[in-house]
Amino acid sequence: MLKQLNSIRYMYIRSHLYGLILNIFILLAVLLSIHVWFEPSWLSPGAILFFILSYLIVGFFMSIYAGFKSSGDMKQRFDYISTMITQLSRGEFSSRIYFNENDEVASLGDELNELGEKLQQQKESLLKLADEKAELARSAHKAATIEERQRLARDLHDAVSQQLFALTMMAQATGKVFDKNPDKAKKQLEEITQMALQAQTEMRALLLHLRPVHLSGEPLTEGVSSLIEELKQKCPLHFDVQMEEMDEISRTTEEQLFRVVQEALSNILRHANATEVKVNLTHSKDEMFLHISDDGAGFDPDEKKSNKASYGLKSMKERCEEIGGVFTIRSREGEGTHIDIRVPIAVQSKEESK
Repeated sequence: MLKQLNSIRYMYIRSHLYGLILNIFILLAVLLSIHVWFEPSWLSPGAILFFILSYLIVGFFMSIYAGFKSSGDMKQRFDYISTMITQLSRGEFSSRIYFNENDEVASLGDELNELGEKLQQQKESLLKLADEKAELARSAHKAATIEERQRLARDLHDAVSQQLFALTMMAQATGKVFDKNPDKAKKQLEEITQMALQAQTEMRALLLHLRPVHLSGEPLTEGVSSLIEELKQKCPLHFDVQMEEMDEISRTTEEQLFRVVQEALSNILRHANATEVKVNLTHSKDEMFLHISDDGAGFDPDEKKSNKASYGLKSMKERCEEIGGVFTIRSREGEGTHIDIRVPIAVQSKEESK
C-alpha cells in the first residue's frame, strides 16, 4: 500500500492537492482582507466559509482527476524504461526504446539504447574472446602434453635407462667372475641391488607424474591422503601427515596445490634419499598454509646442480604464483629440505562447484 502511494501517479495527484491547498490559503487571505478593509454587505463570514468549502470540494476532485490524467503518459514512459532495463538485465541487449517527446525522459531512453548497443558489442567481444581462449587452452594443453612427454622421455633416458644398462653390464661381469672371485661377485651383487632399488625409486617418481592432475571431485585433503597412502605401500618412507579440513577454497586452488604436492613428493623420491616426510596443511581466516619437509640429503638452493631439480622447483613456484600464493624453500646439504606455501583463501564459486 505504501509502495503504491509512492508511485509516480500518486506523486502527481499529491502535487495537485498541494497546489489546491496553497490556492485555498491565498483565496482565504484575499477574502478576509476584503471583508476587513471594505466590509461589503455581500461578503459575510458565512459566505466566505461556504465559498472556501465549495472550492475545496470541487478542487479536490479536480486535482485527483487532473493528477491521474497528467501522470498517465509519464507513467507509461517510465514503464517502457523499466521494461527496457529488465530486458537488458536478462541479456536481451538488442532491445530498443523510442519516444516522440524531446525531454529528459527521452534523453534517458536514448542513453539506455546506447548502453544496450555497448553491451551487445561487449557480449560479442566476450564470445569471441571465449572462443580464442578455448583455442589457446587446447593449444596450451597440447604443448604441455608434448613437453611433459619429452621431459619424461629425457628422464627415462637419463636415469632409468642408463641404470638398467649399467645393471646389465654389471650382471654380465658378475656372471663372469662368480666362479673365480666369489667375494668380488658378492660385492657386485650388492651394488646391483642398490642400483635396482634406485631405478625402482626413479620409476615410481616418474609414474607419480602420470597420475591425473585433477582431483576428480575429491577435496584436496582426500586427494593428498590417497596419494600418500599409495606411496606408503610402495616406498620405504615414513609419512607424518596433518591436514585440516577446508571447505571454502576454490577448485583451481585445490588442483594447483595437489600438483605441487605431487611434484614435491616426486623430487623427494628421486633426489632426497630421505626416510621421513612431513606434510602439514593448516589455515587461518584468510590464508592457508602448506608445509612439506624431508630429512634427506638437502641441497644449496642458490646452486642449480640439476636441471631436473630446477625444473621441478620452478614448476611448483609458478603454480603457487598462479593462485596468488607465496612459495618459499629452505634447504642445506645434509639437513633436508623445507617447503612453505602461503595461499589466500578464495571462496569456491557456484560455477566451479558444479
